[in-house]
Amino acid sequence: MIDWLLIVLPGIIWGASFLFIAEGLTAVAPDGVTFIRIVIGFLTLSMVPGARRPIVRSDWKGVAALGLLWFAFPMSMFPHAEQWISSALTGMLNGTVPLFATAVAALLSRRWPPAMVAVGISAGLIGGTLMAWPGLGAGGSSALGIVLVIAACVSYGFAVNLARPLQQRNGALPVVWRALLVALILTAPLGLPRALNGHWTPRSVLSLLALGALGTCVANVMTTIAAGRLGATSASVSAYFIPVVALILGVFVRDERVAAISLIGGAISLASAWVVRWASLRAAATTVAPGVAVPAK
Repeated sequence: MIDWLLIVLPGIIWGASFLFIAEGLTAVAPDGVTFIRIVIGFLTLSMVPGARRPIVRSDWKGVAALGLLWFAFPMSMFPHAEQWISSALTGMLNGTVPLFATAVAALLSRRWPPAMVAVGISAGLIGGTLMAWPGLGAGGSSALGIVLVIAACVSYGFAVNLARPLQQRNGALPVVWRALLVALILTAPLGLPRALNGHWTPRSVLSLLALGALGTCVANVMTTIAAGRLGATSASVSAYFIPVVALILGVFVRDERVAAISLIGGAISLASAWVVRWASLRAAATTVAPGVAVPAK
């Protein structure tokens, strides 16, 4: 039961983050949402002793890059995007992250992925196009919002591949904690003035507290524990709950509407991500000698 919760709860928390962003935007501008989220996440994670362990000095450059690619940039894109598109659609588009991560890994290794992986990525990108199609067709702000989300997902794709070796050498939480510190510094110039000029309500305050403490800290801690108990491959399954939770909460809590073609595209992307994961693991099992660890998201 505990192992199952360690997989499911992070996915639920991260899926709910898109709802929390939407609620936070009722009180503060997008850059303020990002800054407050990162500050709360960093301070909360600072209370976890394991996060403050030292890291290899030569890895600081990589951690600084991670602060930009994993936190500062994508976490800035989402609230800006949610000014013009729904939290449900934003969360559904986030389901393309595993596809981009696999594509980036193939690009960085300069190896064409196995046939089934390539098919899965291609199908997933078609699904992403179907999700985005109504907004892109509308043009203007809706199209811009979708472009911002896709840019964030591509950034996550690079960040996942950068984070893997850093976390293997130093542990996940020390890397995340330092990357959050970098992101805090990067987002402060625009975010701090916006945060100070917010118009707060109890609902928006609670939403941003949950966004920072749960989404940026607790979910990462739980995923780290799950990876230690079950392995990184099993822990990564939590990512597949994110678009489903975002869709449910957006529709039933915020009364958002999602086009039927977007729902079809979301289902295709989610299924494709599963295919890519299965095919990647199968390919790794046939090419890696017994006893050699296979990095997984």
